[in-house]
Amino acid sequence: MSLDDYRKEFECSANRSLSMPLAGAIIWAVIAVVATQLSEPTSTLILLFASGAIFPVALLIARFRGENLVSSSNPLAKLIGLSILMVNLLWAVHIPLFLYSPTFVPLSLGVGLGLHWIVYSWIVQHPVGIIHAILRTVLILLAWLAFPESRLLAVSVVVVFVYAVSIYQMTTRPIAYT
Repeated sequence: MSLDDYRKEFECSANRSLSMPLAGAIIWAVIAVVATQLSEPTSTLILLFASGAIFPVALLIARFRGENLVSSSNPLAKLIGLSILMVNLLWAVHIPLFLYSPTFVPLSLGVGLGLHWIVYSWIVQHPVGIIHAILRTVLILLAWLAFPESRLLAVSVVVVFVYAVSIYQMTTRPIAYT
């Protein structure tokens, strides 16, 4: 198959790839609520564990949406899977930050968990992922700097906002292969 054929297959089986961003938005919205109710150290610890729930929640959403979230046959699906693995290798940074400088965890997780969007953009040939990654990084940094007393809440709100922008773009973008 050609690259275009693989892209077409990816687009058809992924059904606009909404399950991961929907799951991410849900988890980060929960973290925003938690950050208003619990102390920053406790909320940060919950963030560490809750971020691990994004993929299982996405699998559940994908089941209801008819979205093939994991594919072993399409090399582009494998590429996005590998880019998610790459992002998860940043846990080697997140964990020491949590242990020695926990105020940096919302910054590192917020930025780090969004880097794979750039690969998604290349796969679907649409700027949604590049916009997501750049907007997320810039706004998270600004929020983290601007709200030192409520960094986790500020970062969570930014992530949910950027997910909303991306979900809108994903649902309204023309699909070249239909």
